Amino acid sequence: MDKRHGSYGGSGSAGGHASVELLITHGVGLHARPSVTFTRLARSFPCTIEIEVNRSGLWLNAKSIVKVMGARIRKGSTLRIRAHGLRADEAISVLEALFVDDFGEERSHVRGA
Repeated sequence: MDKRHGSYGGSGSAGGHASVELLITHGVGLHARPSVTFTRLARSFPCTIEIEVNRSGLWLNAKSIVKVMGARIRKGSTLRIRAHGLRADEAISVLEALFVDDFGEERSHVRGA
């Protein structure tokens, strides 16, 4: 699986940054159940976490189910996730793993972009 994952700054510092870019390949995209799982996990971290869909330039609060569901992240979408603040590296790693594990479903529908 080819992934791009970049980070800079320390995740233990107030200024830690991390990001990842993923290609959504699941037939129905990021539908209701995965969106809820994603936002709950994002809210468990003290850092700011945002998403951008298809390089739109519009970054959305990844901790908001309304924003994530409203983004209508479909198959073929490129999803960028970025985090800033305490535990940013850990947040990105855990969120990326959630996608790679396909939210616990049988087959993977996400690959690195």
